[in-house]
Amino acid sequence: MAALAAGSVGLDPTWLLGALTLALLVLAALKLVEARDRGGRRLVALLQLLVCGLQAAQLPDLLPSLVQLLSAVLALAGLLQLEIGLATPWRVLLRQSLQVLAAALPMALVLFLLVPRLEPLTALPGPSARAVTGLSADLDPGTIATLVDDDGPAARVAFGDDRPPPPERRYWRVLVHERFDGRRWQRENEEEEAAPPQRDGPAGRAAAVPLEAAAGRDQVWLAEPSRFTAVPWDGRSGSADPRLRIEPQGELRLLRPAIERRSYRLRPAAAALAWQGQTPGPETLSLPAAANPRLLALGRSWGQLAEPAARLAAAQTWFEAGGFRYDRNPGVLPEQDGLDVFLFEQRLGFCGHYASAFSALMRAAGVPSRVVSGYLGGTWVVPVGGASFLELRQSDAHAWSEVWLPGQGWLRVDPSVWASAGTDQGPAAATARADSPQASSGWRWLQRQWWGLDMAWSRWWLSFDRSRQEALLEWLLGGRHWALGLVILAGVALGLLGALVPWQLRRHRPRRDRIDRDLADLLRQLHQLGLEPRRGETLEGLCRRAAAVDPRLAAPLQRLARCHAQRRFEATDPRSTSARQAADSWRRSMQQLKQARRSAIRQGNGCGP
Repeated sequence: MAALAAGSVGLDPTWLLGALTLALLVLAALKLVEARDRGGRRLVALLQLLVCGLQAAQLPDLLPSLVQLLSAVLALAGLLQLEIGLATPWRVLLRQSLQVLAAALPMALVLFLLVPRLEPLTALPGPSARAVTGLSADLDPGTIATLVDDDGPAARVAFGDDRPPPPERRYWRVLVHERFDGRRWQRENEEEEAAPPQRDGPAGRAAAVPLEAAAGRDQVWLAEPSRFTAVPWDGRSGSADPRLRIEPQGELRLLRPAIERRSYRLRPAAAALAWQGQTPGPETLSLPAAANPRLLALGRSWGQLAEPAARLAAAQTWFEAGGFRYDRNPGVLPEQDGLDVFLFEQRLGFCGHYASAFSALMRAAGVPSRVVSGYLGGTWVVPVGGASFLELRQSDAHAWSEVWLPGQGWLRVDPSVWASAGTDQGPAAATARADSPQASSGWRWLQRQWWGLDMAWSRWWLSFDRSRQEALLEWLLGGRHWALGLVILAGVALGLLGALVPWQLRRHRPRRDRIDRDLADLLRQLHQLGLEPRRGETLEGLCRRAAAVDPRLAAPLQRLARCHAQRRFEATDPRSTSARQAADSWRRSMQQLKQARRSAIRQGNGCGP
């Protein structure tokens, strides 16, 4: 019951299956208190196994799976004890429980590979003069005086070739902010986070346009719980997973509760994705007319250039020559015309300031733009065991801009680069950290080792999704899906045979008990002395002849002969106290005999041919 309670941590009690699991766990505990006979306790064990299976359907990650395995072994041990006998030692029960699970593995593997898997079913902060790194639905850099690092974990990603991506590809988008009120950037679909997303499948593909090429390798992501159903991704990969949905503005939403740790797999896309070529709407040019007049004037002056690309180049030149600096302690901007103060007076800020101001300037210049927040860089971790992965923490949170150029679609522009070049902060420093060896404390090192194992589990087990299963079935059946039922039945039958046949053979095979094995070991030791049992000779007589060969062996041989007689003829119950004492005495005497023989051999006088 304690293991099942620990395995229930992370269940969503507001969801039907999670509430059912917790209710069955409570019922099993109450039944255990009330049960007075074997029938009642047998029902408790069966309820425990049912709860364990429900937990596995909702929490398939490595640590919960290990706790579920422990729960299953203990529940089976309790059930076996009720069936075999209450006096059975726990070591025997646990060993038999593991044998039952091992016998079920072949059939479970067949069902896992061939039967469609059961997929895991599964208030905003106000303005403050102090903020922490991490993602927020609203981007309001004007209210932040000091940015404090939150070093909590955010996500991990492993790649198919076990190599980190190049620095220019370490932008991991999460949220897209398109609404701008002159100070604060907000998401268009912010209100959708309050309700669970609907299942409508992944977004379609757009016609190929000259955008960034696909990543070229598979990715396995593990995202920590957050306030958003949007999850990190590179913006270029796709997936056949029906739980993943690419929004028109380029957010990737995972159709699972945001409070759970989420795992998902991405693969290279054959063509540019639909969001990259999505035509911008009027909101991407919207600016409040009465806010930040100097910003509006500067942007409109660039708008006189004929080509949007020339306006973008003019903005870059202006920022690089403007004496801007990157700093995490910029001070609070005034409520009125805060971006004007940042651009023309303070010229000191972090990524939120630069992304906000640049996007507003591009809108004033007639170039559709928006702000994207996500993560930049990360730390490449190569654990001792498990899969290598890129570790993203909340301190890696970053904001950048996207602009729309005709014929090219949405392009990423990071104006923070123009201010942070040559400093130990900003994008350049973030990408450098991913390539340099990272010193870590003992706890962080242990955490990363565990995460490596967790990533390997997710990569090779949880990532066996519907697309991989369909590829396997296509290879097995060659399009003859009508035969799937027969293949499953045949696989289940073979799995049962693989479990039952060895058990039957072992059951009918002559078995030597522990006493016979110990006696055979002693006879091998005496054989090395050149002594063989004579017809009708007792063990005591053989030991006396061996002691005559070398008197130094007399004491342990005498004790061995006495222990054998006691174990064979006096102790009828092998679990009795006298039988255990005789077995312990036999082991100690055998060790003394072997030590005496080794000592005699080193002295070179007797005890062996």
